[in-house]
Amino acid sequence: MSSAKAFTFLPLGAIIQKFTINGTNIVQGFPTAELYKQYNFPYFGETIGRIANRVSNAKINDLNGKSYSLPVNNGPNSLHGGNLGWGKREFEGPSTVNRNGQEATFFKYVSVDGEEGYPGTVEVRVWYVQEKEQVDGAQQDVLHIEYEAELVGDEVDETAINMTNHSYFNLTGASTIAGTEVSLITNKYQVVDGTDIPTGPIEEYPGLKPQTRFTLGEKEPDIDDCFVVNTDPSSIPIDTRSSPLNKVASFYHPESRIHLEISTTEPAFQFYTGKYIDVPAVDGLPARGPRSGFCVEPSRYVNAINVPEYRSSMVLKKGEKYGSKTVYRGWQA
Repeated sequence: MSSAKAFTFLPLGAIIQKFTINGTNIVQGFPTAELYKQYNFPYFGETIGRIANRVSNAKINDLNGKSYSLPVNNGPNSLHGGNLGWGKREFEGPSTVNRNGQEATFFKYVSVDGEEGYPGTVEVRVWYVQEKEQVDGAQQDVLHIEYEAELVGDEVDETAINMTNHSYFNLTGASTIAGTEVSLITNKYQVVDGTDIPTGPIEEYPGLKPQTRFTLGEKEPDIDDCFVVNTDPSSIPIDTRSSPLNKVASFYHPESRIHLEISTTEPAFQFYTGKYIDVPAVDGLPARGPRSGFCVEPSRYVNAINVPEYRSSMVLKKGEKYGSKTVYRGWQA
């Protein structure tokens, strides 16, 4: 049995560059950091921060007793930390460290006060732990992702954090994700307006049942929504690492026979079927177009920082630590 590691990473954005199962790289990416800098408009594999997903009207309305303007880069809103969010920044690393008794690949980044409009100097830490496990006769490649962030400067008393990984998965290497079978833990989602900002209600997604398999076609279903696992916002801590690790999404493709499971301690996850991917052919790689990958982005509720009853899950105060865990598990059977 091969002991080769299935995952590779880059200091740029602490990006997950490869997730290889029996010779198939199931994440979209590029062979060099320079190509990511030039062409990674979809955020392939990036560590997203300070705030993943959208902030309404590109503004934090109430933090440290004031408001903060952010880059406008998605309609009227700010998306994925701004024009140069954490996924576009050079992390320190990789270094090999011991994390809870296991060998981990470690990245660190210091985000200065005012970067992309966000207040406070923050140190962010990312640990990747790779494992191989035998489950029911199949060798599974497992990646444990752990995030931690804290205010290390004295500029402000609080800031806002919502991190995720933005890998795009394709279980066959084909031009689209058509034929991928999907099962989600929940059908509860945040209803959004025309700019993809939640309007308030958490409702059942039309035509989707929890834990019930459905298949992605060439164009439908077209999904780019935040699904809610924990519907009690008052119970969501700034550090979810001690929360249950829920298997939120399962995928399988009958052609490649590759399975993918994603688990997380986070209360929600964005599921995106890749409608807007538009990457030209480059360096021997084919063009990547609509639906050439799908995303599962574990996170806090979208725009929680601007919703009074949600914001506590995203406000990081001096002396506290933000944290979360996500696990990717893939195999062929």
